[in-house]
Amino acid sequence: MSKIDPHTAASAAKETALPHGAAARRGPFRAGERVQLTDERGRMNTITLTPGTAYHTHKGFLNHDTLIGQPEGSMVESNVGQQYQALRPLLSDFVLSMPRGAAVVYPKDAGQIITMGDIYPGARVVEAGVGSGALSISLLRAVGDSGYLHSFERREEFADIARGNVETIFDGPHPAWKISLGDFQDQVVAQEAPGSIDRVVLDMLAPWECLDAVATVLAPGGVWINYVATVTQLSRTAEAIRADGRFTEPDAWESMVRGWHLEGLAVRPDHRMVAHTGFLMVTRRLADGVTGMTLKRRASKTDFAQEDLDAWTPAAVGERSVSDKKLRRAARDASSTVQTRRNISQAEADEAHGTLPEH
Repeated sequence: MSKIDPHTAASAAKETALPHGAAARRGPFRAGERVQLTDERGRMNTITLTPGTAYHTHKGFLNHDTLIGQPEGSMVESNVGQQYQALRPLLSDFVLSMPRGAAVVYPKDAGQIITMGDIYPGARVVEAGVGSGALSISLLRAVGDSGYLHSFERREEFADIARGNVETIFDGPHPAWKISLGDFQDQVVAQEAPGSIDRVVLDMLAPWECLDAVATVLAPGGVWINYVATVTQLSRTAEAIRADGRFTEPDAWESMVRGWHLEGLAVRPDHRMVAHTGFLMVTRRLADGVTGMTLKRRASKTDFAQEDLDAWTPAAVGERSVSDKKLRRAARDASSTVQTRRNISQAEADEAHGTLPEH
């Protein structure tokens, strides 16, 4: 009998053991999956392929059966000749078009959370709250089948929506995902062992209320990343982390994405952009018994000597002084301009009423 090369067998096993949900992203369109249709003007609509039904618009209809079995990237026509480009939605497309019960974490922020939070394959992660499941999908893709994501949500209806969205994009339940109902700070310490979690991701109104729970379950060196909407939340969370002493100095930022218009030589920024959506703040758990460092900061104004303050003059920083004479002349010029405009307006009004003065 011929011996089987273990390396060849391992390679074959890897090819057949695809990550969960990967098979649904390949091959021809199948009934029940979502397809993104783009018309000739660039307008996009997402439909769920259902045999025997049709997609209707003011420009005719397109039978779903026309798409089922076609390769991804096909061009199809409606009954009146309207052309559509058919592709599977990308994750960013899916998140913005999926059913939602709460505001979603935008793709630009989810990408930052995955990268700056160092979410890696096999990591053990907890998150709260789940909302509509947008961030959960990104986290599951990052941790993979061998990882672990435990999501906490207070509202059952949100959990149901998130569950449906996750199962839609992964073509079924994900083996690494667990979702629980209840308050995060109570449930996480009851369900997760101390120091057993690698990463904590919180998207909630008051993350500072979860300090003890996060410090309990997060392993030394683990990352805690917060997504908050307002400056007040950001400030209060940062000060609570500093006062607690079990974490490193927090680091915060926001990201903005501006698209570009590309058409021939008309290459310019888009007039609209995805600007502020939320703030991200990251900190790390220190070892037990260690107190976080108080970072040395620049001295405030009161810490400077008087001679330093005396040297801090407008001229010293390159600001050109303006003489009183020039200021008076500028004031006269401004008044003269205003008076001239008034005179012209009055003359136009008099002419309209036939009351011009005689010369």
